Amino acid sequence: MESTVAVPVYRRNEVALTDCLTRFATTRGNATAITFVDYAASPDGITRSLTYSELHDRVCAVAARLRGGFRRGQRAAVMAPQGIEYVVGFLGAIHAGLIAVPLFPPGPEGRPGRIASVLADCEPSCVLTVEDEDEQLGRTLRECGFPDLERVAVDVVAERADGQYRRPETDPGEVAYLQYTSGSTRTPTGVEITHANVLSNAAQALEAYVGEDPGASTVSWLPLYHDMGLVLSVAAPLVGGIHTVLMDPAAFLRRPVRWLWHLSVNSPSVTAAPNFAFDYCAAKVSEKDRAWLSLDGVRSVINGSEPVRPATMERFNRVFAPCGLPPESHRCSFGLAEATVFVSTSRAHRQPRTVRFDRVALGEGLARVAETGEEYSELVSCGSPIGQRVAVVDPDTHRPLPEGTVGEIWVNGPNTGRGYWKHDPAESASVFDAHLVEPGELPGNGWLRTGDLGVLHEGELYVTGRIKDLIVLDGRNHYPQDVEETVERHEQLRKHHTAAFPVTVDGTERLVVAAEYARSSPPHLRNPEETAAAVRKEVAAEHGITVHEVLLLEPDTVPRTSSGKVARQLCKRRYLDDELGSEDVHG
Repeated sequence: MESTVAVPVYRRNEVALTDCLTRFATTRGNATAITFVDYAASPDGITRSLTYSELHDRVCAVAARLRGGFRRGQRAAVMAPQGIEYVVGFLGAIHAGLIAVPLFPPGPEGRPGRIASVLADCEPSCVLTVEDEDEQLGRTLRECGFPDLERVAVDVVAERADGQYRRPETDPGEVAYLQYTSGSTRTPTGVEITHANVLSNAAQALEAYVGEDPGASTVSWLPLYHDMGLVLSVAAPLVGGIHTVLMDPAAFLRRPVRWLWHLSVNSPSVTAAPNFAFDYCAAKVSEKDRAWLSLDGVRSVINGSEPVRPATMERFNRVFAPCGLPPESHRCSFGLAEATVFVSTSRAHRQPRTVRFDRVALGEGLARVAETGEEYSELVSCGSPIGQRVAVVDPDTHRPLPEGTVGEIWVNGPNTGRGYWKHDPAESASVFDAHLVEPGELPGNGWLRTGDLGVLHEGELYVTGRIKDLIVLDGRNHYPQDVEETVERHEQLRKHHTAAFPVTVDGTERLVVAAEYARSSPPHLRNPEETAAAVRKEVAAEHGITVHEVLLLEPDTVPRTSSGKVARQLCKRRYLDDELGSEDVHG
């Protein structure tokens, strides 16, 4: 699939993200660069902003502090809370010639085991934090086995460097930061994102979602340690010279209307969220709160990081249509950390296309539009790429497949990462520098293997699932998200919190379903046997599958990745390791 060409919005002599900041500090120094709305300090939100000039001074001061104590190429782990200090620390590390490592701070998601694994992998020379969190971070680092790791509180560094700071000479192909993937493997995997990668992907995202509107703002509650949050809230605004507004994820979860309110008051606005957030808003934002929203200035609402459900998109658009939300603002997208983040998106100024494909044919690897009365899987188009190429490839023969045939999605472009940190070069090359057999007019090498399955239909990309998650039973392929959606129709079960996965029983592949009870379903009103029987009946009727075991779990039991996706492989591993308590199982 050929792309349109992304026009770089950065200049040829700009090698690093912070070069763009330096330019805007000179040409638009008094313009507001970044705003953080702190709802932890006040339920009404306390707003703090920095101009380009102020942000540049802070970044240079941190860079000067780091250059005085650490060598170029050493890693600096960023573990500050969501906010301006996180951005200053991340950019300061890059500006000092260090490799930034955006991580989560100690807290609900800061599990010592995960932190210890990542720190052991990236071997940082320092950790960037803030003064208020320094004591807690120190305790966490001791628990993780890193008691002597130097901590730098970026908010107590001088607001500007002594003298004029200049970053060290940098090559575009050098690593700017390590983006640890949000997957469920035991060993964390860091993707090497170069300076050229992030500048290219920021330009691609700007063209796709912002267009030529210099007055646009990005609004985000996504964690800054996650690829989508980092590019949407830091890289793209910095390259494009547009205002970015940040919130903490917890502020969104407590009152999702806050996100929509900031979209209203910062229009024209661009934002992004995983699929569950749209269902969450439709269910939780009251009619009274919706009366105060004015969403007609929303340019792009990026729906990505997990499978897009057509019903969710339709529900969100219907609920917020009276608030002026343009239905064409919904931009269904495909991306991954190995490609920095952005790969393809539905077309601007047009509602995303949805197609009902014959479910049996799709399981056999063919995308055929379902006839009336046939079982179908409804998929949403992720459109086409910008500034890169996408091909659907036979994962075994490495030959490009014709339109209408399901295969592995491969990506080729300046935004694909350099490799996996500390992995065997040959292993990284098999993922990041794959070769096409009989490429035709496509490039023969330099392809990124995504591990995702998809199909091209009428010139647009439809993502069907992950190769490793595919359920193969009795010679038929089933996509887990289809089964999970069927399970979640039960009123007592929680949406977006179900995992369907295969296990081997006596040499035969069988299906296991792990589903959480809805929070609105208290224990005294539950009937596990009846619910399990209903799940079995629905799955058998809808998919022709006999469920081997149904696990009915308490809320927040099914594991999820840092981006909010269900971690099916981790759930399967916990099941096989008997880490899901027997009291939760209803066979």
